[in-house]
Amino acid sequence: MTERELKKLVCEIGRRLYGRGLIAGADGNISLKLPRDRLLTTPSGCSKGFMKPEDIVVTDMEGNPLGGGKPSSELRLHLAVYRKRDDAGAVVHAHPPTAVAMTFAGVTLEECIMPEVLVYMGTVPTTRYATPSSPEGPEVIEEIIEKHDAVLLDRHGAVTVGPDLMTAWERMEKLEHFAEVVLKARQMGAVRTLSADELRRLQENAAAMGLEVDTSVCNGDSCRSDIERIAAAVADGIREAGLSAGAAPAPESQPQ
Repeated sequence: MTERELKKLVCEIGRRLYGRGLIAGADGNISLKLPRDRLLTTPSGCSKGFMKPEDIVVTDMEGNPLGGGKPSSELRLHLAVYRKRDDAGAVVHAHPPTAVAMTFAGVTLEECIMPEVLVYMGTVPTTRYATPSSPEGPEVIEEIIEKHDAVLLDRHGAVTVGPDLMTAWERMEKLEHFAEVVLKARQMGAVRTLSADELRRLQENAAAMGLEVDTSVCNGDSCRSDIERIAAAVADGIREAGLSAGAAPAPESQPQ
């Protein structure tokens, strides 16, 4: 694709983010790599749903504009991804409502629940909190982005990565859909996570298609259901109290 065609694609993805309700107002930003260590990125302070190709800014890999236009201060998040991920060809930052609401409620999306999500983009961790547009934002991204294609920013937004812009966009859309499914499931009761056997079979099927599924996080607490976590917490409390889980405490002697 020519540079002009890529600028049109950035505008199209902006319209999709806006139309899908994943951004509002001047929220969000998009970037993609160009040859000769350059980036195309969205401008500061404009609605990404109404951009024109001439609005798109060209920068170097340090975020310095090469020509007209002013990139968003959030471009630093994208630059942090490119520093850590040589395979990253594009980055999308948006504010998907349900996914972001999960971070406000303290609900993790790093559990191994949906097979399609695990195969397509792996588990979705949440960063520690950083003030938006501050220097701390890139730091919290760099801490975890190397092994993840989708990341939630605590009480802020989400970042997705892809080898190209269409993949990064699709992962953002998939992330919000995943969050909506988890929300509905939690409203109905405890969310069931994939068992060790189900994960093994998923890995085998993915490998047969030439794909790799990292389920290492699923061996810890993040992949246990709410019921299992509650039961474990109760058992821990019993042990700490010096009681046996299967025995009642001895009755106190009654005064005569």
